[in-house]
Amino acid sequence: MSMTFSGQVALVTGAAAGIGRATALAFAAEGLKVVVADLDVAGGEGTVALIQQGGGDALFVRCNVTVDADVQQLMAQTIAAYGRLDYAFNNAGIEIEKGKLADGTLDEFDAIMGVNVKGVWLCMKYQLPLLLAQGGGAIVNTASVAGLGAAPKMSIYAASKHAVIGLTKSAAIEYAKKSIRVNAVCPAVIDTDMFRRAYEADPRKADFAAAMHPVGRIGKVEEIASAVLYLCSDGAAFTTGQALAVDGGATAI
Repeated sequence: MSMTFSGQVALVTGAAAGIGRATALAFAAEGLKVVVADLDVAGGEGTVALIQQGGGDALFVRCNVTVDADVQQLMAQTIAAYGRLDYAFNNAGIEIEKGKLADGTLDEFDAIMGVNVKGVWLCMKYQLPLLLAQGGGAIVNTASVAGLGAAPKMSIYAASKHAVIGLTKSAAIEYAKKSIRVNAVCPAVIDTDMFRRAYEADPRKADFAAAMHPVGRIGKVEEIASAVLYLCSDGAAFTTGQALAVDGGATAI
């Protein structure tokens, strides 16, 4: 499905693999110039190579979204290369918990909240002035179905994704009259490298993950990318402050 975009340049964090890479490729397929940001240099450059092989225009910038100077430099390089920013997909995130809330560590808390919350906040902090300067744009943040309810044995992660939705909704209202839309996408279990590593040792876990979704399977990265592009497209011009579940029906139960 082709979508209509008024802008020319999209920025994707966490774009070295998985949902981020799929979304960067999807933006490029629609003719947008894409800034690919990640800590994984090889993966990020691989995403750029795939875009260029398809005839697209892309730039890789190494960025730690928890570091203020890195995020400022990311925006500066975006403007230096392309002169503008129209769409941002703040997708960088981590999930490293393995136990119940009382078993978590301070290091886990700081790491998860640092990337998932501080990272999204910092990116929006420096993206919004760029969008304001040119009269509008759209931002999509990666939350999760864990941000819409409980996530047993992932309590810190769930808290971080609830926070992402809070940032999203608040920014959406603050900038609603400035032609800037801010939404979040909330995936359920998606077939990524992270998922495969977690479940390859025990096929029963993969079956359990599939059963969590009423459609009977886990999601595909391309399905999340499609949702992100919709939220950025002119077709979603009246949509802001929303947390869109892309979850195979999981949250409808």
